[in-house]
Amino acid sequence: MRAGAVVATALLLTACTGDTDEPREASPAPGPAPATSTPPPATVRGESEPVEDSVYPDVGDPGVDALRYDLDLRWDRVTTTLTGVERLRFRATADADRVRLDLSDALTVSSVTLDRVPASYEQDGKDLLVSATVAADSRHTLVVRYAGTPEPVPAPVQRRDFDTTGWTPTSDGGAWTMQEPFGAYTWYAVNDQPSDKALYSFTITTPAPWVGIANGELRDRHTTGGRTVTRWVLDEPAASYLVTVAVGEFEATLDRSDSGVPITYWTPPDRPRLVERLRAAPAGLAWLEDRLGPYPFSTLGFLVVDSMSGMETQTMITLGDNDYATSPEVLVHEMAHHWYGDQVTPRDWSDVWMNEGMATYLQFVWEDEVGTVPLDSAVRAWAKTDASLREKFGPPADYDPTAFASSNVYTVPALMWHELRGRLGEDTFWRLVREWPASHDDGNADYDEITAWWSAESGEDLSAFFDDWLLGETTPEVSALG
Repeated sequence: MRAGAVVATALLLTACTGDTDEPREASPAPGPAPATSTPPPATVRGESEPVEDSVYPDVGDPGVDALRYDLDLRWDRVTTTLTGVERLRFRATADADRVRLDLSDALTVSSVTLDRVPASYEQDGKDLLVSATVAADSRHTLVVRYAGTPEPVPAPVQRRDFDTTGWTPTSDGGAWTMQEPFGAYTWYAVNDQPSDKALYSFTITTPAPWVGIANGELRDRHTTGGRTVTRWVLDEPAASYLVTVAVGEFEATLDRSDSGVPITYWTPPDRPRLVERLRAAPAGLAWLEDRLGPYPFSTLGFLVVDSMSGMETQTMITLGDNDYATSPEVLVHEMAHHWYGDQVTPRDWSDVWMNEGMATYLQFVWEDEVGTVPLDSAVRAWAKTDASLREKFGPPADYDPTAFASSNVYTVPALMWHELRGRLGEDTFWRLVREWPASHDDGNADYDEITAWWSAESGEDLSAFFDDWLLGETTPEVSALG
């Protein structure tokens, strides 16, 4: 989650405590796929059970299960034009006579093919509607060609560190993206909802010496005809809000964790101090692996852009170029999300508390252990503001949709996890904290599933406990304060 919301917590605690051109994967014509093909095994990677979001129902469509996006993106820094060829492999979840994806009307579609056959389509606001008769559980390949000058869209927030999401241009003709709870549709056609996780590949062409950065492993980088081409592959499924792309002048610095995870820092070449700040990552990752188990992905990167915030974009964390967003505590927070949020992702935006509450709690447990902020001080600060946060923004699992990612989904559930730790005891609590993400690897979960799992695995009926903390309008008793 964007790190800026934790700034309020930190300030509160301060007050309280003192040259060959490789063929691009997205460009070749896709192979045919029949409209009613034999369903593959249920273990197909990228397969999800999409839902209509209860908080933002106008974004995403449960009729589409995206399996893989192959994106070929070309950026012109002079005209700020993005030209894209998208190859989407998807599963239809129901019989339908059209396919709906999210795509900004700042981008104009020039052609669409479905299973190699030209398809009729229309753009209606942010919706791309493709006329096609599809059967439930059939697999298809959709190719969309488009171009335009992308721009960010308003974010449903009441925060100071950001108010738009999606493709964000920079003053020198570059761009970067952050897109929670939505906004991926500002630069490609997507089922922009967290329940639909998919695999990705990216081929990004930019004017040299600029470079395109994305999630996953960098498989190729070369310069030809005055242009830099990079190819990235994300080999584990991700929700669209966890995808990132940036184009600009970046320098790569290589590092490695004690456990062998390759780490890359992508920073502006004239900002060496940023690299030194990011070198706190391996120690933070080692602490998290001790608590949560092995890092759940094959690579880790940090991308620094001219934002005020930070985001746990999967395997390539996107951070603002300021001291707070590149601080050790934010590195720990965003890396913690790779278990809570990336490995297991909310099925619905009402459950963003699962990600933010645990990442916040882990951050402050770490801060306590390294001597930055005593956990007791943090707990007292959280308890002091709980009532006002519920009144202003709503309970963590039933918040005001215009106040996405406010402090109520960070500190209130963090306090809840601390209470549960005291109730269950050290051994049981930390065992379950470790087991929950691994038990839902590459998957999604909702409120009922999360709370039922904790009850079953702890051997206690915790349903009333979770309801009081996450859905209640008043602050439960805080026994941790004595």
